[in-house]
Amino acid sequence: MKRTSRARQAGISFFGLVFVLAVLAAVGILVAQAVPTVLEYQAIVKAMNRAKDGSNPAEVRAAFQRSRDVDDITSVSGKDLEITQQDGRMVVKVAYNKEIHMFGPAFLLLKYAHEAK
Repeated sequence: MKRTSRARQAGISFFGLVFVLAVLAAVGILVAQAVPTVLEYQAIVKAMNRAKDGSNPAEVRAAFQRSRDVDDITSVSGKDLEITQQDGRMVVKVAYNKEIHMFGPAFLLLKYAHEAK
C-alpha cells in the first residue's frame, strides 16, 4: 500500500540542537564568570554603607579596609574611595570596571558605581 501524503515531522534537527546547546553553553560560561563580580560589588556596597558612619575620611577608609580584609574584596581599596561631606554627613563614592575575557580579542566590560550617603 502506498501512501499519497507523507506525514510531516516536527521538532528540531540534530544540527539545530547542537547549535542551541553551543549558544547556551557560551552564555552559561559568561554568566558563571560575571556572577562573582556581582557578588563582590554587593560586598563593596555593604562595606561602604558600614564605613560611611566615620567622622572623618581617615576613619571611613580604615573601616572600609577592615571590611575589605574580612570580605576578601580585591577590586577596590580604601584609597579608591571618593569621600566628601554633605550636610554634615559623609558621602562615599566608588566607580570601577571589570573585564571578562570572552574569546580572542573580545571582552565583556562591566562598569560598577555606587554612592553611599
